[in-house]
Amino acid sequence: MAVKIRLTRKGTKKKPFYRIVAADIECPRDGRFLELLGTYNPMVDPAAVTLKTDRINYWLGEGAKPSTTVKSILKKEGVGKN
Repeated sequence: MAVKIRLTRKGTKKKPFYRIVAADIECPRDGRFLELLGTYNPMVDPAAVTLKTDRINYWLGEGAKPSTTVKSILKKEGVGKN
C-alpha cells in the first residue's frame, strides 16, 4: 500500500479548512484516511498550521510521499525530510 501525506478539504463554500492526513493513494481526496496529522487554515493571516511532528516524521520514515502543497507547508514549518 502506497501512502501519501495530503490535504483533505473541510469547511464551507468559499471558507476552506484543510486537514493534513496520511492516506492510501487510491482513496479519494475527502475519503478514508489512515491518520490525522494536522490542520491548515488559509483563511487567517498568517495561515494557521498545527502539526503532529512526531507522527509526520514517522510516516516520512515509512516511505510516505507528501503532496507538493504539504511539502511546502512542512518546509515553512521546518518539519521532516524536505
